[in-house]
Amino acid sequence: MSSKCVNVAVIGTGVVGSAFMDQILAMKSHISYNVIYVAQMNKALVSKDYKPLDLSSNWSAAVDAATDGPMDLDLLVDYLKKSPCPAILVDNTSSAAIASKYASFVENGISIATPNKKAFSSDLATWNSLFSGKPTNGLVYHEATVGAGLPILGFLREIIQTGDEIEKIEGIFSGTLSYIFNEFSTTSSNDVKFSDVVKVAKELGYTEPDPRDDLNGLDVARKVTIVARISGLKVESPTSFPVQSLIPKPLESVESVAEFMEKLPEYDNELAELKKEAAKENKVLRFIGKVDVASGTTSVGIEKYDHSHPFASLKGSDNVISIKTKRYSNPVIIQGAGAGAAVTAAGILGDVIKASQRLVGA
Repeated sequence: MSSKCVNVAVIGTGVVGSAFMDQILAMKSHISYNVIYVAQMNKALVSKDYKPLDLSSNWSAAVDAATDGPMDLDLLVDYLKKSPCPAILVDNTSSAAIASKYASFVENGISIATPNKKAFSSDLATWNSLFSGKPTNGLVYHEATVGAGLPILGFLREIIQTGDEIEKIEGIFSGTLSYIFNEFSTTSSNDVKFSDVVKVAKELGYTEPDPRDDLNGLDVARKVTIVARISGLKVESPTSFPVQSLIPKPLESVESVAEFMEKLPEYDNELAELKKEAAKENKVLRFIGKVDVASGTTSVGIEKYDHSHPFASLKGSDNVISIKTKRYSNPVIIQGAGAGAAVTAAGILGDVIKASQRLVGA
């Protein structure tokens, strides 16, 4: 076994978490990645002596057979703080409660790798506490909070560190809304109704169980908040700038998803008119997040694009981000799968590897 080791605590073994577990257990490396804690909603496997858990045959069955419940987060901080190897917390959830404890982990020298956007898009004070740069703090990596496994945040941070300056970032940050607008607004499908596309997207599993969680624009706003802060803007929160919601006002207070889906066709006209307008200009509609550093503004909403634009030719549920900087006056375009268990898990594992290399000097 390698003398260089990190101890990994994993919270969340859902779709993304399961893919992460499969990937980290299959990985070969000169660093020993010892999984010492795996927690689901009601069960957890804990290595009391910090030796690697035996997960070689069937990790999922081992966790299912666990008799312990998950540790209280304060106890988990204490447990990982005493780890003989550098410790990394991998949070595969979208839990605000866990995210609110990140500062405590980091201040106690525990590093974090996560796709959970909550901590990084909440108030600015939380962001500042996580990236205070104290040498005794744990490291924080969150590449998968924007664009799943696409190399967006790492690229931004690296070029800024080399002295480049971000001027403008704009892109399609949501796989769900990418699919919906790619299907809804094309020159060959002027008869397609918005509500029908949302219905298909829901049936295909592209949307959240409640599609309003995608259509309200807040998921995109959280991602835009993160890239804006990395770019140097002091964005207070995802609700502190204009965010266009695609939910018709009268349907915001509808209680059930079924009722919302049933009534959505009644409000197709507004977007149909917007699509016709764009088609007359030989353009398509896309749902865009924007960061303009020069003017200090951020926004989320529908924009029109010529067919020659990279955003117009997108297929399926891909993300595409355009990054214009002082050096890259012709913007860098990063495009690819912005959702999916395997690519998101790979983004998280990439962060674990980067953190580990810094922690053990590899």
